[in-house]
Amino acid sequence: MVYNKIKDVIPHFKFKGTYLRAAEITSGNVNNTYRLTYSYKDRQIIYTLQHINKYVFKNPHLVISNIVAVTNHIKRKLIEQGKDPARKVLEIIPTLSNEYIYVDKDGEPWRAYTFIDDADALDVVNTLSQMEEVGRGFGNFQKMLHDFPAEQLHETIPNFHHSTKRFYQFVRALDEDRVGRAKFVESECEFMFEHRVMMGEIIKLTEKGILPTRVTHNDTKANNVLLDSATGKALCVIDLDTVMPGSVLFDYGDAIRFGASTAAEDEEDTSKIKLNMKKAEAFTRGFIDETTGFLSDEELYRLPLGVKVITCELAMRFLTDYINGDLYFKVNSPVHNLVRARAQIALLKDVEKQESKLQAMVDKFINESSKN
Repeated sequence: MVYNKIKDVIPHFKFKGTYLRAAEITSGNVNNTYRLTYSYKDRQIIYTLQHINKYVFKNPHLVISNIVAVTNHIKRKLIEQGKDPARKVLEIIPTLSNEYIYVDKDGEPWRAYTFIDDADALDVVNTLSQMEEVGRGFGNFQKMLHDFPAEQLHETIPNFHHSTKRFYQFVRALDEDRVGRAKFVESECEFMFEHRVMMGEIIKLTEKGILPTRVTHNDTKANNVLLDSATGKALCVIDLDTVMPGSVLFDYGDAIRFGASTAAEDEEDTSKIKLNMKKAEAFTRGFIDETTGFLSDEELYRLPLGVKVITCELAMRFLTDYINGDLYFKVNSPVHNLVRARAQIALLKDVEKQESKLQAMVDKFINESSKN
């Protein structure tokens, strides 16, 4: 039973009311997540409880420190703008000792949030208007944090989007071949070697100061923007575990990679995997409309590079994890990570075919926004 997994944890948080029930949410790749329902003053309050994966997040206290800093900044700006922050920024639930993480008897870390009601997190974006709102959500996230000093955030996963170092990790995994899987991925490995220079371009541009370092989300899947169930408008950006200093190109690229693909991340039939240009256009319209005015020209015009780099990087991360024996990502079969890697490779191939269209579309929206 779900309750038995968490019964010793939930009394340590300042949840209001009386516990009613719990359900496990299985959509995430990293943390174990539970939806809790409480009864309070003739109404129900829903909370999100999460067990933080220590293999991925070596120091959970630094993760929560980043989240608290970012959410407090957003909340303060919303209030300054005369807006109600409820439902527009994550609210973290403290423990009984006024911390934001509870460590259980086994040394495992847990944290909790208020669940945002009447909002949808879309695993699949069905309409172009939804895709545009996802773009606006992530663009507004950048806007709210453009004046936050990124250097004050902790790098909770070192070199998370340092594609060059990721490539070295991939090569090391290939050389060590811990579980004897390298012989099954020769063509995929060759593809990574062919694309290693491209993968390092954003890092080089950042190190040269051409691209600035900003607060970035680093997991800009469509389901990390909550849309209001009644209006369809973007409400709140969630899943802030990977908020760190980085390049906005990674955030844009990951959003297009996930939201504008014609198939799921783990689609086995790679012939189904293409870049949906209409969805890419819808996201870009919303994103650029929100970010024009503070993103630099160098960032805006190079947004398509982010799509190529992040798609290739993720393919390589899935491939590395497969070679290492599936240590990082949750898998539902021994070949799940390999299926994921092949899906991202197929998507990147189509992105490369449509790169000129993607660049022309980005340029069009930049020019339109600059005139407004």
